[in-house]
Amino acid sequence: MSTSTQATNVTIESKPKSSVRLYSLDVFRGTTIAAMILVNNPGNDSAYALLDHAKWNGWTPTDLIFPFFLFIVGVSLVLSFRARVEKGESKRTLLLHTLRRSVIIFLIGLFLNGFPHFHLATWRVAGVLQRIALCYLAAAIIALYSGTRGIWLYIAGLLIGYWVAMRFIPVPGIGMPTVDVPINDPNGNLSWYLDKLYLPGAMYEKVRDPEGILSTFPAIATTLIGVLTGRWLRTDIAATRKTLGMLVFGVAGIIAGEIWNLWFPINKKLWTSSFVLFTAGCALVALSACYWICDVKLRRGGYTLADLVASSFSNIHIHVGLQALTLQDFLYRKLFGAITPAPLASLVYSLAFVIVCWLPIYGMHHKRIFLKV
Repeated sequence: MSTSTQATNVTIESKPKSSVRLYSLDVFRGTTIAAMILVNNPGNDSAYALLDHAKWNGWTPTDLIFPFFLFIVGVSLVLSFRARVEKGESKRTLLLHTLRRSVIIFLIGLFLNGFPHFHLATWRVAGVLQRIALCYLAAAIIALYSGTRGIWLYIAGLLIGYWVAMRFIPVPGIGMPTVDVPINDPNGNLSWYLDKLYLPGAMYEKVRDPEGILSTFPAIATTLIGVLTGRWLRTDIAATRKTLGMLVFGVAGIIAGEIWNLWFPINKKLWTSSFVLFTAGCALVALSACYWICDVKLRRGGYTLADLVASSFSNIHIHVGLQALTLQDFLYRKLFGAITPAPLASLVYSLAFVIVCWLPIYGMHHKRIFLKV
């Protein structure tokens, strides 16, 4: 998913060539992935609230990570497609390339969900990488065959359509949202009902899944906002105007999300329309800051690996006397168990885990070894 390039001489009012890589996007992507590894691998169940997802409605900084990544996917695919088109590749070739990558990403997600036991009864079909694959495929197809106006219409249709479905379609056996149950009732909403009825495999929360069927559609809108941002960044206008544009639209998205939150609460697990606007606004503000610092001022100073390591730590057992501990519990007790309070110990473990995953990636980057899907 990486689209990094070498940044060259870019002044404040310069018009970077399309071949020049956005160093800011690499920084934003790398920071997002590091944050993802950090929050996904706590040493215990006592992590600080900021490093955990909101229980239901509302948000924490942790809830920004996944939508940030989908936003980055949208930006990256625009830059990648432009480079391929300039090499003479057709839309058909780009479509086949997109389909191939999406299938591979989806299968990697299935593999990680089943690793290491691969029991069909507990094998989860939905997942983070699976949603990334579906959103990438949908956004790429729309980007290939739609203009900017068309993409705006798709975003509006996805967000308004999702709200209409969640607000006005009665849930069988439950009743009408906002009348019989709250619109985001955890056990009585349309998304929950469809997942229970049609989602194959095990679900993450037994009776619901945060990467379920219906909530994937507004997640596509998150990726499409990234597509629009990528198109904005590849224009020939001055870099300062690009920065200001992202900042203005970012603030507008945050405000719009907070306003819609009054009627359709911000909720990451349901990926509500207000959540899309709010998190996309935050992503635009963050990217505008990175762009200004890295690509304008020129001040510069693997998720899959993390999942494999985490799964191995949870499934390798060590016998200590009569007690069998997972490798994670053993390492945590030996190296971090004496740290107090417990949330601090969890944070230190998470930071150590990020470093463990970062070291081999840093070595590969230093030797110019890149793995692409």
